[in-house]
Amino acid sequence: MENKVRGLHHLTAIAGNAKRNLQFYTKILGLRLVKRTVNFDDPYTYHLYYGDETGSPGSILTFFPWDGVRQGVRGVGMATELGFSVPEGSMDFWLDRFKKNRITYNNPATKFGETYLTFLDPDGLKMEMTVADKPDGRKAWKVDDIPEEMAVRGFHQVTISLTESERTARVLNEALGYEFEAQETNRMRFRTSSVEHGAIIDLVEVPGERTGLVAGGTLHHVAFCVDHRDDSVELREKLLDMGLSPTPLIDRNYFESVYFREPGGTLFEIATRKPGFLVDESKEELGTALKLPKQYEKRREELEDALPELD
Repeated sequence: MENKVRGLHHLTAIAGNAKRNLQFYTKILGLRLVKRTVNFDDPYTYHLYYGDETGSPGSILTFFPWDGVRQGVRGVGMATELGFSVPEGSMDFWLDRFKKNRITYNNPATKFGETYLTFLDPDGLKMEMTVADKPDGRKAWKVDDIPEEMAVRGFHQVTISLTESERTARVLNEALGYEFEAQETNRMRFRTSSVEHGAIIDLVEVPGERTGLVAGGTLHHVAFCVDHRDDSVELREKLLDMGLSPTPLIDRNYFESVYFREPGGTLFEIATRKPGFLVDESKEELGTALKLPKQYEKRREELEDALPELD
C-alpha cells in the first residue's frame, strides 16, 4: 500500500502564560506566529501556532496557554520531547543564545551520530536542537538577530516514552508507514521515506517509569500529515481494522483531523495539508489578528475582552 503519511504535520503542547509563551518562541527561538485563534473546546483560551513563513507542515508547534495551569509530568504513555532541525555549525550560536537569555540547557551530546542540544522552555517543555544527518534545505523564518544560516528549519523528531514499544511500533509501521531504522540502548528510531525532514519518531522503552501527566510544559498530541481528506478516511479505516478507536473527520478550519490513541497511550492525529493557514489571512498578515471559527464569530467582542493581551 502506498504510504499516505508525509511525516509530522504539527505538535501541540500546553503552556502557562500566553504572553511569555509568545515571547519565547518568537524572540528566543525565532519562529513566526502564523495563527492566533482559540481552543475550539474552550474559546476563552488561545490556540497559538508557530512555524516557518507560511506554517508549512513539519514546522508547526502549537500551544494551548492557560495561566496557572497545573505542571505536567514527563513519563510513559506520552510524547516526552521534540527536536528541531538546525544547520551544521549552529550549535555554538544556540549555546551562546541560551546562556545570554538564561535558558535551561544541557551540554551538546550525540545520538544516532547526530549532535543535539537539550533545553527547556519557560514551562519546562523538553526540546532539542539537532544537526540532522542530512542537510536541511527548508527555508527558515527570518529574524533580525538570528542569522539565516543558524535558524530553526522545522521539526527533526519527536520522542514517545513507553512501558513497551511493540504495539506502538506496529501502528507506526503498518498504519503510518514508518520503518525501523536503528536502536541505541532503549531508544528505537523509526523513519518515513515519504519526506526528507520531520520524518522521525523515536520510541523509548522505560519499564517501571511512572505514567506521565499531560498538563503545563508537556506535549498534548502528535499530528501526522496527509495530503488529502481521502487519505485520512483510508487511514481511519485501517486504524479501525487494527482495533483502535479513531474519531470521525473533524474540521479544524486550517486542516481536517482524525484523532486516536496509539496503544501506549499517546494521542495521535492525522491532519490534512489543506486548506492551510492562508485560507483566512494573507502571507504578510499571518498571526497579526485574532481568527475565530465561525461558531464563535458572533461572540468576538466577548472573547476579545476575555483573552489576555499578547502584544
